[in-house]
Amino acid sequence: MSSTELTPLSASQIAAFRRYGAVLLRGAFAPWVDTLRAGIDRLMADPSPLERSYKPEGSAPFFQDLCNWQRIPEFRTFVERSDIGLLAAQLMGAHQVRFFHDHVLVKEPGTSLVTPWHQDLPYYCARGPQTVSFWIPLDPVPAANALECVAGSHKWGRDHKPMRFDGTPLYADDDSKPMPDIDANRENYRILAWDMAPGDAVAFDFGTIHGAAATIGAIDRRRVFSARLVGDDARFADRGGKGSPPFSHLALQDGDPLIGDDFPVLHPARA
Repeated sequence: MSSTELTPLSASQIAAFRRYGAVLLRGAFAPWVDTLRAGIDRLMADPSPLERSYKPEGSAPFFQDLCNWQRIPEFRTFVERSDIGLLAAQLMGAHQVRFFHDHVLVKEPGTSLVTPWHQDLPYYCARGPQTVSFWIPLDPVPAANALECVAGSHKWGRDHKPMRFDGTPLYADDDSKPMPDIDANRENYRILAWDMAPGDAVAFDFGTIHGAAATIGAIDRRRVFSARLVGDDARFADRGGKGSPPFSHLALQDGDPLIGDDFPVLHPARA
């Protein structure tokens, strides 16, 4: 299977990613939809200890799980055999690309849970000049229920206070600035969102502010496989085991190169 043969990256796509912090890649992973769907079925039947599902009262459940690529065969095949590393290298301009982690999100029809505006970077135990997430829906998603990204927010030069979904701070001693009230001032921002088909992907920087609306009224599931990757000079950021994912088993020290079996090199491809 090959994704870049179907959707080779253009100069304008690469420029949009670097300027706006997010770009739509039509059909980039269309050949992998069935494989990833099968992997999600396997995962939901046997979630990991990192499962982070929500079951709001009077609403459908919202399933989440993290870091399963090494134990779910379909996810491992995707990570090791797809062109995701090459795509990431082109977008970031990186000489070397490492896989960081996977994240599965399944919103059932009628789920009313909003994914609040946030940046991923303050949650992650990784930092570096080159980062990219691929948000890959495995079902049709209208723009109203899709990922929304604030264009250019990865260049604002600050990390906003990371919050749990229940509204409490993730780090007790964090004095960083709160996230601005984007929904109350949407006219002040350029917000990117697209109608998406299975196998499309939104590629966005770890620093890009993003969120997703509730799926009230949706008649279909919204299954998403997210993959996060890092480029040159990626370093471990010690979050005291409170990040998402926590990666509490790592022996790395703050500032160490982000290396190890959890973070395989995907580009250049291994022989």
